[in-house]
Amino acid sequence: MYRVEIAKAVRRWRTWIMATAFVAIPTLIVVALVLTSEPPEPGEGPPFLRLVEINGVFASLVGLSVVQPFFLPLATGLLAGDAIAGESSAGTLRYLLVRPVGRLHLLAVKYASVVTQVFAAVAIVALTGLAVGGLAYGIGPLPTLSGTTLAVGPALLRVAGAGLYLVLGMAGLVAVGLLFSTLTDSGPGATAATVGVYIVMEVLDALPALRIIHPYLLSHHALAFADLFRSPIALDGITRGVIVDAGYILVFLALTAVLFSRKDVTS
Repeated sequence: MYRVEIAKAVRRWRTWIMATAFVAIPTLIVVALVLTSEPPEPGEGPPFLRLVEINGVFASLVGLSVVQPFFLPLATGLLAGDAIAGESSAGTLRYLLVRPVGRLHLLAVKYASVVTQVFAAVAIVALTGLAVGGLAYGIGPLPTLSGTTLAVGPALLRVAGAGLYLVLGMAGLVAVGLLFSTLTDSGPGATAATVGVYIVMEVLDALPALRIIHPYLLSHHALAFADLFRSPIALDGITRGVIVDAGYILVFLALTAVLFSRKDVTS
């Protein structure tokens, strides 16, 4: 059944539109840098985007950093929000459950297929950035935030680790989206609710007066993957982020399972 879900996703136009967008983002960043190359002022280091000109590997990291606050949550919300609600609004949910497929099994398959698509989106951004950045500026040893240098192999492994960390964070949002998707028959409504929740988290995370709740927000540790590029790796922020992400996954999947097991799909 998982393979059927992935095959359905591959055949949808929205999948290819999103894939094209995720290819375009790091590509446009590199093209813009190539066309507007200006050296920094005396005494100033290169701004964040200009790090790509030092090493093409940075294009992957810049691409991941750019998609994380909005584009990736938007795609995640679209996929998760439509997972159950889309089937319900199309009238196919009841037929899926007529087959010898338990509700929890269907929910697990839907969750796994959405997370797989999120993984593919992150991989597209990272690999496109690496390819385009490498073509424009070359690939070599990577300077770290600690002032040391990483060989190409370890640098690429840490880029992969950064991508997996982002996927884990979005896996928590997928769990939230599936909950909304079981509460409504409207895919767009579930999508809007999922993306809205993440945007609210980002807004709350930006308010110093609410710092007491910051550690419990999905968005708070989202960019902790930058600590992978220290020497030695700073694991505190990453570990806290993993714990929070895992908590969201467990809690919201459990709530979704309870609600979905009681959902009336016959009407």
